[in-house]
Amino acid sequence: MFQMTFAIITPGLIVGAFVERIKFSAVLIFSGLWLLLVYCPVCYWVWGGGWLAEKGVIDFAGGIVVHATAGASALTLASMLGRRQGFPRSLKPPHNPGMVMTGAAMLWVGWFGFNAGSAGAADTSAGMAMLVTHISAATASLVWMLVEWRKTGKPGLVGIVTGTIAGLATITPASGSVGPLGAIVIGASAGFVCYYACSIVKEAMSIDDSLDVAAVHGVGGILGTLLVAFFGVEGTLGGLGINAATAGEQFVIQGQGCLAAIALSVVATYLIVKIVSPFIGGIRVSEEDETKGLDQSAHGENGYPLN
Repeated sequence: MFQMTFAIITPGLIVGAFVERIKFSAVLIFSGLWLLLVYCPVCYWVWGGGWLAEKGVIDFAGGIVVHATAGASALTLASMLGRRQGFPRSLKPPHNPGMVMTGAAMLWVGWFGFNAGSAGAADTSAGMAMLVTHISAATASLVWMLVEWRKTGKPGLVGIVTGTIAGLATITPASGSVGPLGAIVIGASAGFVCYYACSIVKEAMSIDDSLDVAAVHGVGGILGTLLVAFFGVEGTLGGLGINAATAGEQFVIQGQGCLAAIALSVVATYLIVKIVSPFIGGIRVSEEDETKGLDQSAHGENGYPLN
């Protein structure tokens, strides 16, 4: 049952990349097929005794299984789907930063269940996983705010909580292997690297990843997976057990795990979209429905009635 929560949340992460322009039927079909064709195989490879587990890949709570797969698939699908109308010039920022903060706070607390729960027992390992998760999230929030402040001249609440999620995603694969000092470095790296990854995806690549799934979850999960090879070394900033003599080898193994997950995610996502699209008349909504808003055009509801 605990593992099912990981399976449930991972397709939900991908949804954030294509909101406001995809058919609801496409979301349902894609999520089911993606779960079977991408999540389940990678989950077995890493956590079920598959070939990545045999190679020694370390992914304590889902850096590869959850975040790398979701990020790669989100980037692929957002690229195939196309950009929203007005991207990037006329897009509006989140309308209610307070609600964004509330949601992020719920994620922050809930993340303790994923990371600490992955210890499988209420012991010191779970306690340390919870502690480093909290430290990384807090550090990444602060670093993201400082970088945004320096670049734009204004520290924003939405940016702070985006940094929070980056720190949570990045510490996820390492939460069973690093100590508090390592978590500070990982969190700082997450806040800095993921901030600029957002700019690369949206500006350099011109891909409309609506909620920065690839840059925050994908890049964060991959970054944490790679850094565990160094900060998990016993005696290095409180690392909990990786042999220093094999840290370089572990880094290569971690990289192989990331590449394998990314490759499967990209190929499977592309094939799912190409195969499903003709059966439902395309996966993107009409321009009229997009302009009207999918709350009304797809679901007949309105979150903010004006009369």
